[in-house]
Amino acid sequence: MSCYCINPLCEQRENADDADRCQNCGTSLVINKRIRLLKPLRELSESPFTDNEIFEVEDAGTEWNPGSKRRIMKVLKWGTAGFIERFEREVTALDSIDHPNIPQTNGVDDYFTFAPNRSPFNLRCLVIDKIEGQDLEEWIENHPPISQDLALNWLEQILAILHAVHQAGFFHRDIKPSNIIVNPEGELFLIDFGAVRRVSDTYLAKVGAGERDVRTGKYQITSVISHYYSPLEQINGKAVPQSDFYALGRTMIRLVTGVNLIDLPTDNKGRIIWKDKAIQIDKPFADLLDQLMASNPGQRPSTTEIILWRLKKLPGQNKIYRITRSKPFIFSVAITSISLIGLLVYTLGLPAYANNLVVQGQKLEAANKNEQAQKLFDQAVKIRPELSNQISKFYFDKAARVKDNLQLEKKYYTLAIKYNPNDIDSYNNLALTCQFLRNVDCVNKTYEQLFRLEPNSWTGYYNLANFYEEQEKYDLAEKQYKLAIEYGQEQALIAVNNLSRLNNLQGKYAQAQKLATEGLKKAPLSDKQLRATLYKNLAWAKLMQKDYQGADKDLQTASKLDSQRVDVYCLLSKTKEALGDINSASGYGEVCLLARMDTWLPEVQKWRGELIERIFKSK
Repeated sequence: MSCYCINPLCEQRENADDADRCQNCGTSLVINKRIRLLKPLRELSESPFTDNEIFEVEDAGTEWNPGSKRRIMKVLKWGTAGFIERFEREVTALDSIDHPNIPQTNGVDDYFTFAPNRSPFNLRCLVIDKIEGQDLEEWIENHPPISQDLALNWLEQILAILHAVHQAGFFHRDIKPSNIIVNPEGELFLIDFGAVRRVSDTYLAKVGAGERDVRTGKYQITSVISHYYSPLEQINGKAVPQSDFYALGRTMIRLVTGVNLIDLPTDNKGRIIWKDKAIQIDKPFADLLDQLMASNPGQRPSTTEIILWRLKKLPGQNKIYRITRSKPFIFSVAITSISLIGLLVYTLGLPAYANNLVVQGQKLEAANKNEQAQKLFDQAVKIRPELSNQISKFYFDKAARVKDNLQLEKKYYTLAIKYNPNDIDSYNNLALTCQFLRNVDCVNKTYEQLFRLEPNSWTGYYNLANFYEEQEKYDLAEKQYKLAIEYGQEQALIAVNNLSRLNNLQGKYAQAQKLATEGLKKAPLSDKQLRATLYKNLAWAKLMQKDYQGADKDLQTASKLDSQRVDVYCLLSKTKEALGDINSASGYGEVCLLARMDTWLPEVQKWRGELIERIFKSK
């Protein structure tokens, strides 16, 4: 037996199991007076790209978790801001998600820091309970492909866990067989929450924090990629909760085929061809798995509840599928149909004809014969009005797949609304598309219709405020931000932030300071980017009111929370100059001028121009 030194900089980390201190670097081998590292669960590496290490440990226990037992400890090796943020996000998620089949930890004493000998920074440590069992990647290597009954059972188990994850406001972003453990009793556990994200940290929060590049309309979100399991939107840094469904669908394909995904062929649209390797799977279940793996997230089921509901209906559908393909059934249907053909033509002929019109219309759309397609769709809706929602969804999905053609995107969202005038999502997306097109009339009309359908849509008011702000119609923007705050309450903190910035732009520094202060009281500690931009707006207001010490303190806090914000360095340069610290002002000014900036905020351009002007005057 042996034990290991926690110090990642130690050159000889393995020690005798009865040693109290590392024989090489002198670091204590008993962490927090209770934990000994028994063995690494993956190879130890000095690479700067490996951010953490995982050990099996012996935990002597605490008052919160009494009794000595084997557990798992994850150790963050490096103290960089990005790694720390991701690690703390995992801690918050595990503490927030209420489900017994995720790693269990006690937030009171299972997350702590530890300082090794001769190390320039503290290590962050997270202790979780050990889950006995085998991950599904290892399991499938030694077992045949799973049956349909087991696949249904396992899919339902993982969805129940994923439901708790999504309900807590997170999504996992790294579902794959190696991150699912099956215990000896056949229970599944979802592990490795290192890539987890808050739902509120995605698209809308990035927009509000000013992370949009106005030249391309793209939003900056860090991507996490597991090859063959991550969907395209996640690879492009735009993961959404439905990205978990794609990865889950591909995980099930790995298990029902027993084949590595890299070895499965794909069609010309990149979809996996797998059904011939899983003949035990009936078509209704196979269709559900294919829908989970749809290339566009809008074509996947929208929530875990919908997938679970579909699963409950599957056993009956699978039974019907098998019966209807049996020879006795086919023969009996043939005999019966002779006598009933007249009645069937009357009762089923028109609906079938309408369905066929929709299919033909979709084919014409694919061939860019748009007017002919719409004529067929209109005929179909006259026969079966309920088909209008299906046609609307067809155009909505078509708009979502369009790339670099905003006019075409606008056309398809308009058609989606034509066939379903009550579709809130279509109005929202059309409004945003019109904003990118700078089509003021379209923006105003679309939001007018949206607010008529959903008067309390805080996101609609928020997006409209953004549009007015870009046009420098600050009075209109301020009105919309206030409505977003009124209807969004705690969800609309990003609107509070933007309104604070807007007040600064207008010289309303007292109002800006009040709003930023209120926002910081409510903003979650885990949302560092939002807090950083609130501190920046607070400091900006203080600076303009000549509270230079207060501004300096808030800007230093903003910099620690988000070291990539160029506007913070520009304001620090102005603040240090006002405080008479010319050397620091010069250093921060250099960063302000030279740092890469993905968003071109007008105030930053102004501050840069002022810096350049001062430089020339001083020469």
